Amino acid sequence: MSNASNILMAVALTRDEARVWTAMNVPGQAPENFHVPSDLRRHHHQRAAHGRDAREVDHDTQAYFEAITASLDGASSILLVGHGHGKANEMVTLMRYWAHAHPDVARKVVGAVDSNLESLSDNQVLALAREWYRDRREFL
Repeated sequence: MSNASNILMAVALTRDEARVWTAMNVPGQAPENFHVPSDLRRHHHQRAAHGRDAREVDHDTQAYFEAITASLDGASSILLVGHGHGKANEMVTLMRYWAHAHPDVARKVVGAVDSNLESLSDNQVLALAREWYRDRREFL
């Protein structure tokens, strides 16, 4: 993980917020936080289930995803961490968005981890991501 050309990043994503770590090798690094800009997002999965294309997102969601995407500039590898519960799994929604709108970013995603994000502190998520990268460093 010390290779300067290999910039490892992690995104912890729930329905309402994202935490992005852009420097995995900095001890105690605080994440950049992004919050969904409106309550409209809370029912997005229900609207999507009623015939909307999975790549279509409402304006608030698009602004949220674009802010996350902009923070990942320079990443060589991205690990997604989410809670992975059914239709509300934001990792899947974000990956679909990236595949459609930012395929270059989608190609940098090297893995996804399901965990109970609501019960993990920032330091615990960072430790989980570091361990994931450390265990797979020979493949990246």
